[in-house]
Amino acid sequence: MSYVGPDFDPPQQPRRFRRGPLTVALAALVPGALAGWLVYQAVGDDSGGGSDRAAAGSSSSAPGSASPSGRASASATDDGRPSTSSAPPPSSSSSAPGASGSLKGKVIVIDPGHNPSNFQHTSEINRKVDIGTNWKECDTTGTSTNAGYTEARFTLDVAHRMRAILEKEGATVKLTQDGDRSFGPCVDERARIGNAAHADAVVSIHADGSAAGNRGFHVILPASVHAHAADTRPIVASSRDLGERIAGLFVRETGSAPSNYVGDGTGLVVRKDLGGLNLSTVPKVFIECGNMRDSKDAALLTSGAWREKAARGISEGIVGFLHG
Repeated sequence: MSYVGPDFDPPQQPRRFRRGPLTVALAALVPGALAGWLVYQAVGDDSGGGSDRAAAGSSSSAPGSASPSGRASASATDDGRPSTSSAPPPSSSSSAPGASGSLKGKVIVIDPGHNPSNFQHTSEINRKVDIGTNWKECDTTGTSTNAGYTEARFTLDVAHRMRAILEKEGATVKLTQDGDRSFGPCVDERARIGNAAHADAVVSIHADGSAAGNRGFHVILPASVHAHAADTRPIVASSRDLGERIAGLFVRETGSAPSNYVGDGTGLVVRKDLGGLNLSTVPKVFIECGNMRDSKDAALLTSGAWREKAARGISEGIVGFLHG
């Protein structure tokens, strides 16, 4: 997501985190991934990309997968458009739980950042809402690659892939939006959807819009906030656990390195200016999967094969969190 508009204020100077046991565990995973990243830089960049690194705007397709509920994944092509052979998602964005699986009885909410139609509803998304610490716009259009692949398309594609993975594990999965709304929902409503579902975990999917040369992913954790409608104190520790597990598994599955521009190399950032986190009463994190404005990151984000890895890494982090 671009750091412009609601939930996108420029982050302050990165603060040092207190390293708990889970951060140590993350630290154990990251160096190995960084070594792989260096090999990738030396080999992958010189080779012009392999099967997992489609060029931005690639038209090669990655096959979609059917979910246990019988619904085909809408992420069948590399550019994020649903395959013409897949039925459009129903207006309801809730899934039926699988008959069995390690996550049977668990509820997971996936929050695909922004909405593909937001740009057509500027007055609506510019309406200010209370985020506890401040008032911000309802939503924004999000960012895009230089070639025009939008963040909103990216987030929906990853969300669909995650839904298929998590449903196979028996979870009930709900999306805050599935391209079935004219705009939004607003950031405060996104939080309420997770709260009303009594979700065991909520993850908001994004991609950044930072300067070229800024690369890598970062997971955003809620700060301890107690102001007006916001009180994150009960979920700070559990959200950090969720975020650390996602960060570690994201490194392992994608080979991407933690952000080189925020998070002090940890891949973790704590913020108090995000309504989606401030207003949550259940464990929740954001993940910025990469920087759409950097050509190397954009080549990954526009690759269907890489998005599948990203979805798997995030999903496995959720599974690890829910297993405890």
